[in-house]
Amino acid sequence: MTLSTSELEERKTGKDLYSYQKGAINKIFECFDNAPDDYHLLYQLPTGGGKTVIFSEIVRQYLKNHNKRVLVMTHRIELCKQTSTMLTEFGVMNKVVDSKAKLDDQNDYQCFVAMVETLNNRLKDDKLDISDIGLVIIDEAHYNSFTKLFKFFDKSFVLGVTATPLSSNIELPMTDNYNELIVGESIESLIENKFLSRAEMFSYNVGLTSLVVGANGDYTVKSSEDLYTNNEMLSKLMDAYQERCKGKKTLIFNNGINTSLYVYDLFRTAGYPIAHLDNTASKKERAAILKWFKETPDAILTSVSILTTGFDEPSVEAIILNRATKSLTLYYQMIGRGSRIYKDKDTFDVIDLGNNFHRFGPWGSGNLDWQRIFKSPNYYLDGLLNDEDIEANFKYVMPDDIRSEFAKSEDVYFDINKTYIQAIRNGESSKVVLKRSIEQHGKICIENSEDMFDALLLMKLLDDDIDYRIHRYSKCISKSTHNFLTWLKDDYKKKLRSYIRENFDTVFESIYGYIPE
Repeated sequence: MTLSTSELEERKTGKDLYSYQKGAINKIFECFDNAPDDYHLLYQLPTGGGKTVIFSEIVRQYLKNHNKRVLVMTHRIELCKQTSTMLTEFGVMNKVVDSKAKLDDQNDYQCFVAMVETLNNRLKDDKLDISDIGLVIIDEAHYNSFTKLFKFFDKSFVLGVTATPLSSNIELPMTDNYNELIVGESIESLIENKFLSRAEMFSYNVGLTSLVVGANGDYTVKSSEDLYTNNEMLSKLMDAYQERCKGKKTLIFNNGINTSLYVYDLFRTAGYPIAHLDNTASKKERAAILKWFKETPDAILTSVSILTTGFDEPSVEAIILNRATKSLTLYYQMIGRGSRIYKDKDTFDVIDLGNNFHRFGPWGSGNLDWQRIFKSPNYYLDGLLNDEDIEANFKYVMPDDIRSEFAKSEDVYFDINKTYIQAIRNGESSKVVLKRSIEQHGKICIENSEDMFDALLLMKLLDDDIDYRIHRYSKCISKSTHNFLTWLKDDYKKKLRSYIRENFDTVFESIYGYIPE
């Protein structure tokens, strides 16, 4: 879809619904008019496309033309308040049904907004009259907490809205609870017409084989924190930030409070303006941190999932995924936090430190068939690459700034797989693979140094390359436990240091024909 000049002007003023939003509303009402009273319809629209605007206008029109009431359900209190405010802006008088709400005036309202858990308690206590609820709207419908309430609304039209029509629980597919999916405007189209910013994506290969998948289908916090709090990953995070995001307003997403606190300490010690936020913060603390983040141009905010929904700060310029996830929904939610148009901002940076790009594809690539995902979620999930398959395709490429330090070396790449196969065919022990790798690493350090101390300093730049080679080697020998890999890396570095100290003069003379003074 390409907008006309007048429609682009409409987008800038924000005084009216955009053409794609009007089109979505027409489709939804067409379905509503032709479907049974208890029909369940799902509507998909990317984060930033205006789902709340769309369903607020739907509520306004519904109440104007029907003699029944409306209920809007959310899964978080922040979304309740935002939704209530938006409905009010559309002229819809509404009542928030929270734990403190008095319901003696409920007959004065035609629209209610409630958080799912609070509503569940009120319905069990028979405190809220829902006998004339004709339309139920569910925000962030991919969460499964809503399904337990469907039994109360067996005669109501249900409209679920989500950016990703894939259930948060693989055992409870959305197709079991919704009759039909309407797919809205694509991310590509929203970017093309300047409704969303374009993501500039940068991926840093990470070994994830130590991660454990939990009962919910995603990586456990414990295994994630073991990986993302180690010195190598913290250094990789800092290097990525300094290379791509320095000076930009940045959100960092982590899996685990301890990881986020490690990140906070890392950046604070380095002198960067950073704050940490998790779900243990009080309302006052959260408000103060978000105010600081909004007002500080180069602020960094490290968090734990809490900002994936119900948070809108258009000035965000960079997103760092300092975690891996198996959840397509979470992947899109995290990146979506940077996609809002703001002043002259039409692009934002995304740093991936969890191989998520390899797993799900680039954000907004247009390769996702939402209808197929909705109808056959297991087909989609089964087709995702696992971590071993992803890492099997990795080839370490030395970053330009590090490669420049090894400018005298014609080639810095060492093929672990090829060396392993040759060794086995020659009847040699697999250990010779790492021995030859150490010799090659030692050589490039020595030939780019004036003395042994320079070479030992250069060795410190090889951490990522060493990490890559160790993981490739572990795949060759089919042994990749976390403790084994940690020991192997430490042993490799110890032997490389010894090799440089013991062989510096010999290697240097073989290259340059003389021994340095």
